[in-house]
Amino acid sequence: GYYADRWKKLLIPQSSPTKAYFDTSDQDPFCMYNYLLDITTWNKSIRRGFIKIKITDYAGNTVESEMNSEASSFQQYKRVKILSGFYRDLDKISKISLTFSTKTLIGPKHKLRILQMRLKSLNNPER
Repeated sequence: GYYADRWKKLLIPQSSPTKAYFDTSDQDPFCMYNYLLDITTWNKSIRRGFIKIKITDYAGNTVESEMNSEASSFQQYKRVKILSGFYRDLDKISKISLTFSTKTLIGPKHKLRILQMRLKSLNNPER
């Protein structure tokens, strides 16, 4: 890892634009476990919104991802990758639930039809 006060000097000269993700949270013990959701949808029209991920292990423990601050656009047969963070890490996942939201109070409710998805741990990529 890098000291927080030195990350700009190391990352910015490499390429532009640069995104940096740190494995910390605002809750004790301050660990953040990152997963990459790779999803392909098959809705005919474009859907724009947010996905919340809930994972459950075989013992029944459940953790929910933090909602991303940026909405994603989902087009038919186009892959979208979403970085998600969890406050706890589960070793053996038995169930994955996704909730799609447009965060609008007015207007019709839309479904997101999923053709394919993969959830990969970035902290433990061998899983």
